[in-house]
Amino acid sequence: MENLRQKALGLPQLPGVYIMMDKQGKVIYVGKAKQLKNRVGSYFSGAHDIKTHMLVEKIADFEVIIANSEFEALVLENSLIKHHMPKYNIRLRDDKGYQFIKVDRKLEYPVFAIARKQEGDGALYLGPYGSRNVTREAIETVCKALQIPTCGKDFTKIAGKERPCLHYHIGACRAYCQKGASAETYREAVAAAVDVFHGKTSGLIEKFTKEMDEAAENLSFELAAEKRDRLRAVQLLEKKQLVIAGSMADTDVVGFFRGPVKSCLTVLHYVDGSLISKDFELFDTPLEDDPDAMSGIVRQYYEKRGVLPKTICLPFATPDSALLEKLFTEKAGRRVTILIPQRGDKLKLVETANINAREETERVSTKEEKTLKTLEWLQNAMNLPNAPERIEAYDVSNTGSSDIVAAMTVFVRGKPYKKDYRRFKIRSVQGSDDYNSMREMVQRRMTRHTAADNKFAELPDLMLIDGGATHAAAVKAELIAAGVDLPVFGMVKDAKHKTRALMSPDGEEIGLTGNPAAFALIGTIQEETHRFAIEYHRNLRSKNTIKSKLDEIEGVGEKRRSDLLKSFGSVKAISAADVEELSKVVPQNVAQKIYAHFNKESGAET
Repeated sequence: MENLRQKALGLPQLPGVYIMMDKQGKVIYVGKAKQLKNRVGSYFSGAHDIKTHMLVEKIADFEVIIANSEFEALVLENSLIKHHMPKYNIRLRDDKGYQFIKVDRKLEYPVFAIARKQEGDGALYLGPYGSRNVTREAIETVCKALQIPTCGKDFTKIAGKERPCLHYHIGACRAYCQKGASAETYREAVAAAVDVFHGKTSGLIEKFTKEMDEAAENLSFELAAEKRDRLRAVQLLEKKQLVIAGSMADTDVVGFFRGPVKSCLTVLHYVDGSLISKDFELFDTPLEDDPDAMSGIVRQYYEKRGVLPKTICLPFATPDSALLEKLFTEKAGRRVTILIPQRGDKLKLVETANINAREETERVSTKEEKTLKTLEWLQNAMNLPNAPERIEAYDVSNTGSSDIVAAMTVFVRGKPYKKDYRRFKIRSVQGSDDYNSMREMVQRRMTRHTAADNKFAELPDLMLIDGGATHAAAVKAELIAAGVDLPVFGMVKDAKHKTRALMSPDGEEIGLTGNPAAFALIGTIQEETHRFAIEYHRNLRSKNTIKSKLDEIEGVGEKRRSDLLKSFGSVKAISAADVEELSKVVPQNVAQKIYAHFNKESGAET
């Protein structure tokens, strides 16, 4: 760490981007800085919170790229994060895609289609909308109201050649497939639909009202009734602004809440002062302080959304608010203003957005927060340098002198991480000797780690051993011999076989019964480790039992044993077979010996 600190001290006081890498050379964090020397140097001096400490522990080297300006550094940071996808940078969900409605008005009969992104093809793009279902619903609702067909037929080819379908008879289409149908009328309906998608329903309501009145005055009651139906449909659409105009906000109000585990960005979209929709993004709580984090979150959000409003109200200033404003203005091709309200109505809107962000965070992260608090309690109770986010637990299982096995389970943030579970068949111990069995297992685990075996590469924050102080001391001695310094505690059971306490190698006991959450977590870890060890032991014993029963029979070697098990499925099925059935798999004389062996063993007469 000292060499990295010295390297940071040699950096210039210039703007730029820094790239943190682990010992494999993988990029794990990218950041920007107004002054590289100060920002990068802060990582290698002073105290940090848990997550930042975890990042710093993983840093093996770093690189910097000097930029000509802070704005250039911001743009470069964006590009590098997208390219490397670093583990410790803020990552909004990739699965929350936004959809657009595409209209190619160059066609004689334009249609509304769903598109994932805007292309430079001259078509009109409306949106974005929150999901594919919402987008499809918007298209169907507007088209039905304005009698625009959604059947996908090519009316330039089929006009006058088909009979009207059901949509015509229920008033959802004007049958443009019929002879005499007007393409101009179709295009007028599409233009009206575009106005509706833009939220411009007032002009359409006035138009339909005027046309309805004129038709009634001319005694064209059928036409008047049609205009009345269209008017009612558009008035209904006006009440569904959330669906049909959800992306046309002129002001976005951003709220933010930081939780211990999860955090949330909420965006309230307003049109002409009216709230039309709410959007939110949940993500792992970032390493950065709130002002620094806000910059990255907002950049990612609008990059994914693809459309920028005229005004964005943030809950607090970021160090690069002016640069964000410049970046968004360039992307939008028009002025985008960033405000940090201090008073008045806009401040109240920001407070509302913050409340929404807090509610969304608390709704999803209550369980994770409890786990994190439990881990923090363990950290304090055990006097650990960090919260034990990664815990490895060990147990031994045997039935005397044979088939001694051991198991290692892994829990990350209180949850089983089965991908990293490992099993060991003890080789050097004879008889029931849990202490030395445990020593062998840990010694082999550390040997594999030292040999850079990827399956054992990551070390835990805490080791838990099934047993008391003696077991913990045996394992601690093995770790010291391997040159590894890790906290080790034994899991001590009560008379009901529940984990009542943790025991240090020195015999210091930490009671768990006073903390129900810690009692439940450690109990779950011990039970899961015991289950995993017992399961392996039973499987191994079962295989050995099968092997020994068949190997007792003269003429049955490894190949014939395998063929018999493959054909009959189990030793029980083999023992129940007659000579004729067995002869289909092995020679006649061997079949007779197998039959005689199992029938003798079962006590049957031969």
